[in-house]
Amino acid sequence: MGQTLAEKILERHTDTAVDGPGQIVRCRISLALANDITAPLAIKSLRAMGVTRVFDPQRVVLVCDHFTPNKDIDSAEQVKTVREFARQMGIVHYYEGGDVGVEHALLPELGLVGPGDVVVGADSHTCTYGGLGAFATGLGSTDVAAAMALGETWFKVPATIRVDITGMVPPYVGAKDFILEVIGRIGVAGALYQALEFAGPVVEAMSVEGRMTMANMAIEAGAKAGLFAADSATLAYTEAHGRQGDSPIAPDADAQYARRLSIDATGMSPRVACPHLPENVRPVEEVAGIPVDQVVIGSCTNGRIEDLRAAAHVLRGQRVAKGVRLIILPASPKAYRQALDEGLLATFLDAGAVVGPPTCGPCLGGHMGILAAGERCIATTNRNFRGRMGSLDSEVYLASPAVAAASAVAGTIIHPAQVAA
Repeated sequence: MGQTLAEKILERHTDTAVDGPGQIVRCRISLALANDITAPLAIKSLRAMGVTRVFDPQRVVLVCDHFTPNKDIDSAEQVKTVREFARQMGIVHYYEGGDVGVEHALLPELGLVGPGDVVVGADSHTCTYGGLGAFATGLGSTDVAAAMALGETWFKVPATIRVDITGMVPPYVGAKDFILEVIGRIGVAGALYQALEFAGPVVEAMSVEGRMTMANMAIEAGAKAGLFAADSATLAYTEAHGRQGDSPIAPDADAQYARRLSIDATGMSPRVACPHLPENVRPVEEVAGIPVDQVVIGSCTNGRIEDLRAAAHVLRGQRVAKGVRLIILPASPKAYRQALDEGLLATFLDAGAVVGPPTCGPCLGGHMGILAAGERCIATTNRNFRGRMGSLDSEVYLASPAVAAASAVAGTIIHPAQVAA
């Protein structure tokens, strides 16, 4: 019997033959990750265990990206804890200040994750690296602490839902729309402790950044991982970012799936997830005209250079509607520099946007764009739960960079084709 991507990758990291879903396997990890919110909890657990060293100082990554630049005394103390631990343990990959980016955009750019890896992170959106053909998943801080100490962890082999995307992709439709469509169809628990495996002609033609956007939101369907085959595009990406020796990885033709889902992109319009769940998905035409107070473009979902270019395409020669706050946060120093060199930042500033540093910022209700009661935001982020971005009485809509940028110009949710020059 053939293997799914999840089964194939996990088998590479265990001494046990993987023969199907439900099996418990003990796996060697490629990387363990934590951030300024979750690392202090992991550090506390490590100290309680009496751990004096991590399994490999080069394969533990600490990224201070959530409440940074430090928004208050508490966040400064959190980062101080992580910084001191990194020094004590000799952690090679510790990032803050001008080196920091949103972790799930930063690590691929640094060549720290790639095809066939098993990555665990104390952050639910660790599944992003599935866009590179890695089995990557979020764990609790205590479990990540154990992985940091031992270099291994256990998994229950997940069943897999296969998602095939076909057809002709219309203008202004892309990765964010496809993953919202998947979540809208199966719901926020539709892939609970299963892997989402994406394939089909549209996926094969998709950029690696687009694949990471889709893998990033697998968790919003309850999935353990979101996975893409590692093909020539993947290998070109990882080699360009400093990795050597990566090889293709794909599911077997006779792999067994728990479910198959087909999406025809032909004639599809951009999707918007309405409050207060990522599954509450509608075509943009159905929610057009809803006024917005704030627009956020960035995050580990859509803050990469490809996303910034899409936003700039819509905003070029335009002005943000009066009374609307447009906040743009490039997800990494590299994306920020590229946006500067390509003139995208000038486009954003000319349009009336606020451009901030690489940080998670308002995505999790952290800082740099908190919503007041009664306010409404459309964002390129990944979650729109009640109170996610501020007041319990605020609303968050999720959309692509193009839809978000167009809505900033119109002052209401709108199809980008109605705004772009």
